[in-house]
Amino acid sequence: MSEDQPPRMHATTIVMVRKDGQVVIGGDGQVSLGQTIVKGNARKVRRLAKGGVIGGFAGATADAFTLFERLEGKLEQYPGQLTRACVELTKDWRTDRYLRRLEAMMLVADREVSLLLSGSGDVLEPEATPNGAVMAIGSGGNFALAAARALIDTDMAAEAIARRSLAIAAEICVYTNGNVVIETLDAA
Repeated sequence: MSEDQPPRMHATTIVMVRKDGQVVIGGDGQVSLGQTIVKGNARKVRRLAKGGVIGGFAGATADAFTLFERLEGKLEQYPGQLTRACVELTKDWRTDRYLRRLEAMMLVADREVSLLLSGSGDVLEPEATPNGAVMAIGSGGNFALAAARALIDTDMAAEAIARRSLAIAAEICVYTNGNVVIETLDAA
């Protein structure tokens, strides 16, 4: 990194677990700027669409808030159609000059579908196993994903898997902490 560029913000681990009639998105609270932790209790997981959708973000906070606002607008335009709202959002994200510069990723879920959204136009569903499905994003995402995949075949509930996966990521990733926020929906 050159001296004229600000330190890159690293932020977070977000994990999604869908199992036994529940879908859970959880995230840690750490925000780091360069080698400094600037906040330990950021809330990166929230409810959208009057509580019918849950979502979490990794990346630049202001960018993620902008994307959450845009997604809320798409959900109002296409009520009850999370996939369509997400496809329309990612189309805008790729083609709009302002949105193209946003650096964030999102995991979103409703009672029926779970999706990963990115600025490169990705709208991805998790690979389902007979016991459920998991996805993760962010600095510690791969650690949480590996843990969740290992735990999905156990008798642990979705929320317990998300919490344990985030705890494992926090033990490994310096950009992830143990301050966890979880949002849960009963699946269809």
